[in-house]
Amino acid sequence: MTFCDAHNHLHFPPFAADLHAVVAAMRDAGISHCVANGTSEHDWPAVANLARAFPDFVLPAFGLHPWNLADRSPRWLQVLTTYLADFPNASIGECGLDRAMENPDLTIQNEVFRAQLELARTRGISVSVHCVKAWGPLLETLRSACLPARGLLLHDFTGTPELVTELLPFPLAFSFSATALLPARAKLRAAFARVPAQRLLLETDAPNNPAAAGIRSHLLAASPNTNHPANLPAVAARLAPLRNLQTHELAALTQANFQQWFSPD
Repeated sequence: MTFCDAHNHLHFPPFAADLHAVVAAMRDAGISHCVANGTSEHDWPAVANLARAFPDFVLPAFGLHPWNLADRSPRWLQVLTTYLADFPNASIGECGLDRAMENPDLTIQNEVFRAQLELARTRGISVSVHCVKAWGPLLETLRSACLPARGLLLHDFTGTPELVTELLPFPLAFSFSATALLPARAKLRAAFARVPAQRLLLETDAPNNPAAAGIRSHLLAASPNTNHPANLPAVAARLAPLRNLQTHELAALTQANFQQWFSPD
């Protein structure tokens, strides 16, 4: 039984001190591949180094996150294009729209997001999308932009079952994390059950989104409250019954979908 982590930040500082042990724990837990997502020009080199260090395990993603737009250089899109050229197995991520951040400028967010969608379309690759309290603007963008045929991944999806239905006409998948297991997230669990099987993926978003209490199968020694990416199988075991599946069935289903979206060798 193997799993694929569709979205994490394995290059972030909490993992740096013991990176090889973290990756070993992920492999031992049955994780065969993961997508490590950059968020700005400043951390793209770290994602690149990670992909070089673990070429059979880490699929790199380079993207400009809405939180980091103020730090972008005038050449950010050119730099992004260079990284994608250097890593043929790369995708774009994470990028998107966020109205929950302080003083959000949706005009600039949308401009940068659309530029990344267009780049993904021309290169035939997928995009990992961050969307927080911006489903209306995201739907407007999806309806008016030329979307990449390879599709979008709605990372750490937190929408309702009704939103799932509204999003289905677009070329996208829905990725779920331990967020869906939080007690207050009943509607999110219903959304998880509604997503068509071929559109479903799993992720940890590690080190973000600490695993729900009771399913922390792995702890980071230096930071025990940090979400360890090897927790993914434990999360899957709790999510699988929501779709009347065994854990190994959910693992096989989401691994096949991961191959379709990211096509690791």
